[in-house]
Amino acid sequence: MKPFTIVFFLLALSLFGYAQVVTPVEGESWLKHLHRPFDETSMGKSSGVYGPAAPMPSEWPPPNPALQLSNKFSGQSTTLHGSDLYRLKCQGCHGPSGTGAPPEINSVIDPVRATSARVYIERMKKRGMDVTWKDAVPLASQAKGMLLDRLHKGGTDMPSPTPYLTDAEVRALFAYLQLLAGIPGAEKRQIPVIEPPLRVGEHIVKSTCHICHAAVGHNPSSQELLDGQIPPLSRLTSRLSLNEFVAKVTVGKPVLEGSPAIPVRGHMPVFTYLTPDEAADAYLYLSLYPPRM
Repeated sequence: MKPFTIVFFLLALSLFGYAQVVTPVEGESWLKHLHRPFDETSMGKSSGVYGPAAPMPSEWPPPNPALQLSNKFSGQSTTLHGSDLYRLKCQGCHGPSGTGAPPEINSVIDPVRATSARVYIERMKKRGMDVTWKDAVPLASQAKGMLLDRLHKGGTDMPSPTPYLTDAEVRALFAYLQLLAGIPGAEKRQIPVIEPPLRVGEHIVKSTCHICHAAVGHNPSSQELLDGQIPPLSRLTSRLSLNEFVAKVTVGKPVLEGSPAIPVRGHMPVFTYLTPDEAADAYLYLSLYPPRM
């Protein structure tokens, strides 16, 4: 996409008044919070597909796939469900099934099951214990209140700062978590939520990109990249064009690293569960809301 087209979209998006909800990403990465490199975490060891294999030097630069963006990218809001919010906000750490990557990342399944009195009673019966509805309902209600509070405010071991969720987002996400956890009747409680593109971008950046990338910091050289340094979010839009960013996030792209620079596969996972539009939303969010300390 041409630079003047990006500027036009940024101006159009800003006129919609999205700044009332969206805030810049800030602070250290989740990895920095853990004091561990990505490949030494359970999530890193079990993460999904990495980028395409490095080409021979004679084949550099590799072709960059032309990724088609839909009309939604022009600034229209989109309808998301809890499953979409889970993808954008939670899947990067907790995985598609919600089981997490222990010991750093816990499963979300048992905390969600604890919010159902019916599931609690059935679990106790399997252990040979009779529990009445009178006993189970207050416990389930307490568990639900604690979980909803965590969804609203985030947690100390989540990427910081986690984007605060609106009431509508929490209801949609909680309904999907119940479905994921197998709570009876959850399939009937799924609800949509209308989200502007920049809010979608905020979810992705704060809950996925910010796992590895600090908000601001030193722009590493090709040798520093080879040594394992990770570019800050504040540098991504200057390092990559919109199409390069979308391609790297959704299908992967070999990079030049080292001194002298050579083509390598790269270290970043490919987020195949994000659409090109969603990756573009993240790029525009970073462009319009520059990361800060």
